[in-house]
Amino acid sequence: METALFYAFAALALGSALLVVSLKNTARALFLFFIVLFAMAGLFIFALADFVAITQIMVYVGGVLILMIFAFMLSNKELLADLQNSSAKFLALPNWQSLLLALGFLSVMVYGIVEWQEQLPIWITENMADGQVIKPTDNNIQALGIKFMTQYLLPFEVISIFLLAALIGAAHLSRKEINP
Repeated sequence: METALFYAFAALALGSALLVVSLKNTARALFLFFIVLFAMAGLFIFALADFVAITQIMVYVGGVLILMIFAFMLSNKELLADLQNSSAKFLALPNWQSLLLALGFLSVMVYGIVEWQEQLPIWITENMADGQVIKPTDNNIQALGIKFMTQYLLPFEVISIFLLAALIGAAHLSRKEINP
């Protein structure tokens, strides 16, 4: 199941990223960028980089991307009207397909919950046997700082570069052109 989820997150990240750079509709590209960031957070969890995954969701998805979406929606009314007119085209799912997709995600979540209730994953049981369990009284701030500034610095900075490029693109798209 873990392998299937990993490949699903990887395919979702790659497919959405390719659509982000190839779509002409900025609103759809922003929403697909939202999916890319969530899929990357899932991949960070598989890489046991929980701190980077949570930071990415809180900072990039929760703050910056939502700000970009609001800035886009408030500044560019022509593109927003075009999005409303073309809602029956690409990526607009009928009700039965949306229900099927939601049931698929629900089944994956229920399967994961059931599996964790019956038996813990092997890596957790091995760490518990070795005594490598984080206790509520442990102070992990120093360890998180060291990991964040050494082992997980490169993935976090790569994401920052992509975010900077997206911000520059959003600023370029939202500026008003003056006709001579």
